[in-house]
Amino acid sequence: MFENMEYGQDVDPRKVRPSSTFDMDKLKSTIKQFVRDWSEAGKAERDSCYKPIIDEIQRLFPPDQCDVSQVRVLVPGAGLGRLAWEIAHLGYSCQGNEWSFFMLFSPNFVLNRCDKENALTLYPWIHQFSNNKASSDQTRPVSFPDVNPQSLPEDSDFSMVAGDFQEVYNDPEMWDCVATCFFIDTAHNVLDYIETIWNILKPGGVWLNLGPLLYHYENMANELSIELSYEDIKAVAMKYGFVLELERESVPSTYTENDRSMLKYLYDSVFFIVRKPAKQLINGDKALKDSQTEDSLHTKNST
Repeated sequence: MFENMEYGQDVDPRKVRPSSTFDMDKLKSTIKQFVRDWSEAGKAERDSCYKPIIDEIQRLFPPDQCDVSQVRVLVPGAGLGRLAWEIAHLGYSCQGNEWSFFMLFSPNFVLNRCDKENALTLYPWIHQFSNNKASSDQTRPVSFPDVNPQSLPEDSDFSMVAGDFQEVYNDPEMWDCVATCFFIDTAHNVLDYIETIWNILKPGGVWLNLGPLLYHYENMANELSIELSYEDIKAVAMKYGFVLELERESVPSTYTENDRSMLKYLYDSVFFIVRKPAKQLINGDKALKDSQTEDSLHTKNST
């Protein structure tokens, strides 16, 4: 997917099946993701959702106190990749993960094929026939990308990985930081996500999460779905051993919002930071585990 290769150019049109309603809904949603992640029109939305995470990463791993290129940050549910890209742009070693083909094709195009600011145009609201104040609102264009995706530092370590989060990330204690944004409610069972994050974090590593709990599989036929309250999720995280360091229970945020629509949805999101302790209980006693986090954060020599 992210090998920067051409696919599907020689497909026989007679073998192409018609698009389903489900596919078209996914496509419309993905087009709006371009606005959220890669346009000037989405800046306010990114500031409300991504900026708190980025600011806290910089506070937890200060560039003037550690070698940020050695700080490994994972962004599950990376979508079109802007949050992961912004973290990598600051010098951190960052990897985004996404499983949806609709999401994967889009960041592959933006990150690998776009090299000029605002060189392309979309009409993301063309399918929205309701709640338009002006006729021109429905047909207004949005240019993207608002930054050059190729402008990462030459020595940056940035990658995108396709696949199911729980299946791809099995190696324990590999990451200094896991940053999730509008992600944990995509789980069939959110407890599985918590367990995976606990497993892959290094001792001393942190998990930052921002978003609502709009469980994607709720009331979906033939799909397992466990819908826990935030109170229950926090309690489970503490049972695993996470230590709560920061909590904001009311963060107004939107998702692919049409700012000119007469109908808007506002999420009252939760933002929290929890840490996997470097000292963990083993057989009832506190034992210091090898902290790979400290090994990876090389304090810069003062000059």
